[in-house]
Amino acid sequence: MKLATYNINGVNGRLAQLLDWLEHEAPDVVCLQELKAANARFPAAALQKAGYHAAWQGQPAMHGVAILARKAPLVTRRALPGDEADAECRYLEAAVDGVLIGCLYAPNGNPQPGPRFDYKLAWLERLEKHAAGLLAAGVPVALIGDYNVVPTDLDLYDAQSSWRKDALTQPAAKAAFQRLLAQGWTDALRAKHPDEARLFTFWDYKRMAWPRDAGLRIDHFLLSPPLAKRLRSAGVDRERRGLEGASDHAPAWITLR
Repeated sequence: MKLATYNINGVNGRLAQLLDWLEHEAPDVVCLQELKAANARFPAAALQKAGYHAAWQGQPAMHGVAILARKAPLVTRRALPGDEADAECRYLEAAVDGVLIGCLYAPNGNPQPGPRFDYKLAWLERLEKHAAGLLAAGVPVALIGDYNVVPTDLDLYDAQSSWRKDALTQPAAKAAFQRLLAQGWTDALRAKHPDEARLFTFWDYKRMAWPRDAGLRIDHFLLSPPLAKRLRSAGVDRERRGLEGASDHAPAWITLR
């Protein structure tokens, strides 16, 4: 079983690239983030033609998440619990072929400090509480997506770069990610590449980041213990970032026994 995550940064504008990647890499389940499309504009028909059922939670011009799967996903949740007033579409949960998939797009948090960073930390705290409940259920769960957190200095091309002032690298954000791991989740990409210093999933459009390979790892797979035992391999399709008009993220993937 191959699971993938892809911050597409505009699903309609990059639909051709998405379909080409699906054809060549053939994942069983894909979590998409940053759809930037209202529900009515999600390209479900094109994805169905490509062999993928879809569940999605869209939002015009911003945010939005989707789960694509060879077998129809059974949606169990369309928002992260804990704040009924939160109108940003950042979480979608569905059962697919015996695995509970949580597709997430955590807040960026910039500028920091400020209200957006406070929202980011509150959102991650809600995720932490929900994740604890999922672990307690003892079922196979994967929390997949763009966490907008650089977990350690190994996940940043230069720990002394200007990114040290960014919301993605702040100690409070890193601490929130570490608390998730402390619950018992496995960071699948890092588990399979414990010492790889350039395991990046994101390269900014600014400052020639892609040509310089000035990347960050902010897209993650957190696996519950029953699923972590099945982890076989993991990687990043980084060549996709080099295509003309590509998203600033590359797809990442894991395979399970």
